[in-house]
Amino acid sequence: MKAGRTDRIAKRALDITVAGVGLVVTAPVQLVLAAVIARRLGRPVLFVQPRPGKNGRVFDLVKFRSMLPVDENRGLVTDEDRMTTFGSVLRSTSLDELPTLWNVLRGDMSLVGPRPLLVRYLDRYSPRQARRHEVRPGVTGLAQVSGRNAISWDDKLELDVHYVDTRTFLGDLRILAKTVTRVLKRDGVTAEGSVTTAEFRGSTEATA
Repeated sequence: MKAGRTDRIAKRALDITVAGVGLVVTAPVQLVLAAVIARRLGRPVLFVQPRPGKNGRVFDLVKFRSMLPVDENRGLVTDEDRMTTFGSVLRSTSLDELPTLWNVLRGDMSLVGPRPLLVRYLDRYSPRQARRHEVRPGVTGLAQVSGRNAISWDDKLELDVHYVDTRTFLGDLRILAKTVTRVLKRDGVTAEGSVTTAEFRGSTEATA
């Protein structure tokens, strides 16, 4: 059953409360991380990239840098080249996501929803997959607690649409609880054969 008005109000109230408190509580940790990132990975310490949000509206996603800057002279071109052990720890523990709470507080994102992907993917979705943009993107989501980057793109996008069709406030709370477990176990952080996740090349569906 899709979320009703009460669920939507409760969801936004939870977003504002958790994001606001989270930004205050983690401020010392974020300051330390920023200093370490500047030393080990370089500046700027924040990774800012346009991502499509609800109804495809583009916003600037903010995260901590987790890879070295591109430097062709040093052979730092691909994700594999640029990823370090420290960067891998940031990603696997989701510490790189802490600044994203600002996106939640602003209303660009929610705590729970389909992950905001790359703008260039917009014309690669089938009409059904594009329905993932009917709601705010999330810091975590159903696909993330169902395998994160270890499952196929088609499976992830189908889970996103399933979330859109069945979302409830209680369902969001369950996803948040499962997210904590996933992060602690560091399950599904990367796709097979990749240090991050494989690029989405387009739907394998013949029709929507």
